[in-house]
Amino acid sequence: MSAEVEFPKKEPHLRALKLSGHVGFDSLPDQLVNKSVQNGFVFNVMCIGETGLGKSTLMDTLFNTSFESTPSSHTLPHVKLKAHTYELQESNVRLKLTICDTVGYGDQINKDDSFKAVVDYIDAQFEAYLQEELKIKRSLISCHDSRIHACLYFICPTGHGLKSLDLVCMKKLDSKVNIIPIIAKADTISKQELQRFKSKIMQELFNNGVQIYQFPIDDETVSETNSAMNDHVPFAVVGSTEFIKVGNKLIRARQYPWGTVQVENESHCDFVKLREMIIRTNMEDMREKTHSKHYELYRQRRLEEMGFSDVDSENKPISFQQTFEAKRSNHLAELQAKEEEVRQMFVQRVKEKEAELKESEKHLHDKFEKLKRDHADEKRKLEESRKKLEEDFLEFTRRKQQLATTHHTLTLGKSKKK
Repeated sequence: MSAEVEFPKKEPHLRALKLSGHVGFDSLPDQLVNKSVQNGFVFNVMCIGETGLGKSTLMDTLFNTSFESTPSSHTLPHVKLKAHTYELQESNVRLKLTICDTVGYGDQINKDDSFKAVVDYIDAQFEAYLQEELKIKRSLISCHDSRIHACLYFICPTGHGLKSLDLVCMKKLDSKVNIIPIIAKADTISKQELQRFKSKIMQELFNNGVQIYQFPIDDETVSETNSAMNDHVPFAVVGSTEFIKVGNKLIRARQYPWGTVQVENESHCDFVKLREMIIRTNMEDMREKTHSKHYELYRQRRLEEMGFSDVDSENKPISFQQTFEAKRSNHLAELQAKEEEVRQMFVQRVKEKEAELKESEKHLHDKFEKLKRDHADEKRKLEESRKKLEEDFLEFTRRKQQLATTHHTLTLGKSKKK
């Protein structure tokens, strides 16, 4: 009889070897780049903010195109999310861009559930990806990844801090999506007010425990730039679809009676910083963090809800197959118990119905016997009445004959006297 002995797993000791000549695996980065360029990239942006803050205009400005979005009214009874996907190409790089807009956000009188539609939408995209992962035949490469990679939260330029709706919504979303707060229509606030407004916003976010997206500083190539940009959050931006000619160049700008606001002038607004951070520097990091952090957290919670775990009750590793077999056994036992419960319930209902039928039968039998007795009594009474009528008729006939005889006798007597 043999016994299985489990040895503790040790990390393999890796030796560093020197190559005698060129092998060629230093081309792996180039292979990865070529493969990625061939497959194209996916980036999904959600814009959250009140109607009229310039969300669509900023998207047109960011990607230097016109998405031809239709303006929405302030009279919608509920928040609706509209997602539109576009194919963009720059040089030989293709980008499948999805822009999701929160139509009617903050327009309702009762704003308690304004964030619910947003949370449900983000969870629905996670769930769709999870269901694709759990399939036997998966197609994760070819299926459209609709998970939100960046959430641009538009803050109204009041200068008085965040609204309660802003804090509640961002707190609900900070574990689900990369939140980048931006101050919309920043040209309506003076520079001094803008700096105080930024400081107040960051202080309120910190006091309420809201975790916004931090540009990564672990990469030496961008750590200095990202560290400086983290200090500029929230970005104060201005968007425009109008162009003016400055020198020999057309630039995006907004013209006012008192002057012109140039969108790409860093002394006028933070639009260039925003574009640099989310498109040119950190787009891949937001995609990666969406998958490794936010989606992983959702996946872990959903699998735990399904009853799956990495360890058993004794804190020992347990395989997915063991968990599945245990869940299957429990499910079959529950089905059998439910089937037995239904069977017992059916037997009980049959017995109750039989008792009801017997009671109804007894009631009908008693009623029949009563009607039978009543019928016999009626028949007896009718028979007695018939006999009495016959006797009365015979008596009447006898008296009639007697009266007729008496009358005849009296008539004969009178005739003799004459």
